This record gives sequence, structure tokens and C-alpha cells, in this order.
Amino acid sequence: MAGDSMKKQSMYFKMIVSSLIRRRSRMLVALLAVAIGATILSGLVTIYYDIPRQMGQEFRSYGANLILVPSGEEGNFGEASVQKALEFIPKEDAVGIAPYRYETVKINEQPFLAAGTDIAQVQKTSPYWFVSGQWPESKGTVLIGQQVADLIRLSPGDAFTIAGTDSTGKIFKQDFTVSGIVQTGGSEEEFLFMDLSDLEGMMGNSGKLDVVECSISAPQQSLQNIVSQISDNVDEVTPRLVKRVTESEGTVLTKLQALVYLVTAVVLLLTMICVATTMMAVVAERRKEIGLKKALGAPNKSIILEFLGEGLFLGGLGGILGAVLGFAFAQTVSMNVFSRSISFQPLLVPATLAVSIVITGLACLIPVRSATEVDPAIVLRGE
Repeated sequence: MAGDSMKKQSMYFKMIVSSLIRRRSRMLVALLAVAIGATILSGLVTIYYDIPRQMGQEFRSYGANLILVPSGEEGNFGEASVQKALEFIPKEDAVGIAPYRYETVKINEQPFLAAGTDIAQVQKTSPYWFVSGQWPESKGTVLIGQQVADLIRLSPGDAFTIAGTDSTGKIFKQDFTVSGIVQTGGSEEEFLFMDLSDLEGMMGNSGKLDVVECSISAPQQSLQNIVSQISDNVDEVTPRLVKRVTESEGTVLTKLQALVYLVTAVVLLLTMICVATTMMAVVAERRKEIGLKKALGAPNKSIILEFLGEGLFLGGLGGILGAVLGFAFAQTVSMNVFSRSISFQPLLVPATLAVSIVITGLACLIPVRSATEVDPAIVLRGE
């Protein structure tokens, strides 16, 4: 019995392949339609799942999306409190964490605000800063804002002296060198930026911070969860989302994902129409063959299985081609739009194959029904 079943399956497969080969021009059109639809489906779904990561990385170029500020009346907090708050930020999502301490200093008797920070982290949290010259790479070098440079006429490489009063009331003077001039079009142009250790060395009272800027590559819901966890567990720190960044990211992401849904639905609909039209033409060509089979006693079930087998075979083959080409399509789009490679989603291969088979099967329903309605008496009379 098992041998007979295998023979029947083998004969059925050969019959389907032979039928497809005889009508290869029409079937090639249907195969291309399924393959193109599967390619776009696989590519768009790959992009859909990778959009949050890609968009998150793109929006990180617009600056920090989470800020930590003191909760108390003192106006600053200790590094221990900051470290406790940072424990709730996943390390793999943290693009940059830049602490800031602000102090008033004097240059040529003119008061300016000096910001002590981690320069390496600032380059990660604020990549949009335009720096003429170089970022500070060693102690004793500072980055000054364009407005400061204009007021005291400093250029990269120039030396100058910072004076002020430290936390104990003692007057200090220290020499620095301008490494670069920063231009942002914002308030940053009014500051001097130096290594935090340099500022603490002049002012004393180390370990105190005024604000921490965090650039986190995560969706808005994850950011909200981080804010809630810090608020509930660290009393000294108040987390605040930068809404102009996070809301813009969420809005753009939602619209892009909606666009992917729409395009995918349209492509699947067009694929169904193309396959259905092709199979209707095949049924019309094979009316005499179908009529002869029915006259010889072939049941409708065998005719249905034959046409469905042809359609599902095309759907499976087109799905395999689409799954392979879809990743290449998604990779090309990602490299041209985001200039980054995209991650491969293994589960999309069986998913694309299944959807292609289902779409092709649905597209074959109307042609198959038309085939079962063929009247052998009328067809064989040549009407």
C-alpha cells in the first residue's frame, strides 16, 4: 500500500511538472509575479522589523533623548546617585552617557560658563556638533563655543588663562589651550567645554554633577519604562525624556511602518490578480482537455487537485526565490537609505514560503471553480 501511494504521488508530481513545462510561457509570468511579490514582501517585512533599530541609530545623531537632573533643592547630585540610575539603562542600548558640571569662570575679567564633562561621551551624545579644529584629547585643552571665541578673539591653538574662585573661596589661575571651536546654532556656543577632571581640579568639591545627558537606542515605550524605573528607585535623580526627539522618532517610525503595511497589502493583491488571470487563461486553453477527462470519468476532485497542485508548486518555487531575493532587496534599501547593513531574519524564509503558497492558492480558487464547471458534452461538440 505504501508503494502504491508513493507511485501515485510521483505520478501526480510528474503530471504537474509536465503541465507547467508545456505552458511554460504563461507559467513563467505567474512564477515571476509570485517571485516579485514574495521578494517585496520578504524585503519589506525585513525592513519593518529592522526599522526601529535603524531609525533609533539615525535619531541618535540629533542628540540625547533622556536627561537626568537633580531632584533635590541643592541643584546637583553625586556620582553615586547617577551610577545607581544608570543601572536601569541596558548597556547594549546606551549609545553615550555624558555627565556635565557647570561653573562660572573668568577670561580677561569676563565671566563665562565652563562645562566639565567626558569629551569622548559628548562626541557620542552630540554628534551633530560642528568643531573647527580638534576635539580635546588631553588635559589642559578646551573646546570653546563660537560666541566665546568671537568675544575674546581666540582660535584653535591659542593659549589663554582661566581665573576664578574655588569651592573654598581661594582664587586660582590656570592656563589652557584652545583645541577647537564648536558651532551648533544653539546655547552650546556660549560655553567652554573641558575634561571634568580639569574643572574639578580648579574648583574642588569633586563628585558633583548638574545634569547627565543620555543617548539611548530604544523605542519610546522602552524609554518610558526606564524613566519609570529610575523615578521609582532613585530619589535623588529625576529622569526626563527629550520629547522633541522621542516624539519625532515615534511619529516617523509609526508612519514608516504604516507605509510598509500598505505597500505589502497592495503587492499581495496585485500578485493574486496576476496569478488568477494567468490561471484563468490556462483553464480557457485546456477546456477540451478538461472536458475529455470528465467524459472519461475523472471526478472534479482530481481536476481541482491538478490545478491547485500547479498553482501551489508555483507559489512554493516563487516563495523560495522571493525569500532569497527579499534579503538582497532589503540589504540594498538599507545601505542606500541608512548606509548600514541589515540583520537577517531566519524565520522570514518559512513565513515567506507559507504566505506565497497561501496567496497562490487563494488566487487559484476562481480558475479552479471555472474548471469544474466545464460541461464535457458542450466542449467536445466544439461549442
